Amino acid sequence: MKVALVFGTRPEAIKLFPVIHALKARADIDTRVIVTAQHRGLLDQVLEIAGIVPDIDLDVMTPNQTLDGLTAKLIVALGEAFDAEKPDRVVVHGDTLTTMVASLAAYYRKIPVAHVEAGLRSGDIHHPWPEEVNRRVVACIADMNFAPTQAAADALLRENRDAAGIHVTGNTVIDALLATVDRVHGEPALASGLDDLATRFAGKRIVAVTSHRRENFGGGMEAIARSIADIAARPDVAVIFPVHPNPNVRPVMDAVLGDLANVAMIEPLDYPHFVRLLDLCHLVLTDSGGVQEEAPSLGKPVLVMRETTERPEGVQAGTAKLVGADRDRIVREVLGLLDDDAAYQAMARAHNPFGDGKAAERIADIIAGKAGAAHLAA
Repeated sequence: MKVALVFGTRPEAIKLFPVIHALKARADIDTRVIVTAQHRGLLDQVLEIAGIVPDIDLDVMTPNQTLDGLTAKLIVALGEAFDAEKPDRVVVHGDTLTTMVASLAAYYRKIPVAHVEAGLRSGDIHHPWPEEVNRRVVACIADMNFAPTQAAADALLRENRDAAGIHVTGNTVIDALLATVDRVHGEPALASGLDDLATRFAGKRIVAVTSHRRENFGGGMEAIARSIADIAARPDVAVIFPVHPNPNVRPVMDAVLGDLANVAMIEPLDYPHFVRLLDLCHLVLTDSGGVQEEAPSLGKPVLVMRETTERPEGVQAGTAKLVGADRDRIVREVLGLLDDDAAYQAMARAHNPFGDGKAAERIADIIAGKAGAAHLAA
């Protein structure tokens, strides 16, 4: 059985590398890796650390490309790749443009699609944009849906997806995180690039920031930048902010935060360094999706700079809180966690609902046809 895994961005690579390794360990599966390199440099970091060499690299990234231009490029390139490889199954992850287009290209060839991290829904097609529609399109096509949580499975059932094809596996990001934590502890040199910042900010409480969502481009990004400046004005606080290279992000942050001593704006981190940052920090301020799942495994509260989240389990469990992209609200919530230890501990100690680190093995079992019992009851 030939299985092609298709992905194009750093988050997909992080969440799929445990699945790739689990499938490659099986003699009965010919595992092929196809990358679109929708995010070139960030993707390559993860591939190198995870020890994955793509079988096909489409290298579609160009500066400032439009969504429709990228879609057109992907549908042709992925179609040609599938025609050359002739996989028996295509595996995609999450909600990127690569994910949606790969599913379409597979469907056009009647190749069955398995969707890892299926069933996430914000309920608003413009938040996150375009990810909410990307993942809804995949759900129309996939015959195997690997839901990270029961809530995600329930969302698929509400859309009348076939219950026999829905499997609750946990989220593979926890597999990736725990494996990487072990590696970093065993090989500190893997994340030694943060040593200087750890020394520079010793004795301060570190707020880790990530921000790159399209719906925050413009006024939202400006508000986020100014809220970070307000937070960093406190002498007991430092901010470490790996800044996304997107031109809608970096110039805004440079203009507001460039001269602040308590703010370290650094280049995007490879995964071991990012895991170490999660370990070092006191709390996380983010508009990212995956960080909402990762940080709670290390006991770090997450404030989400969005109005909605397709990961409501974290909000319900108390590991995450929505704060929007409003300057006053962000500052108020961050300072609340810094000043109220009971509120901080309530979030830090809440149970992480997103997984136990064994999702990839479950997924590989199901793809190989060895775990029919994992089906959800209708």
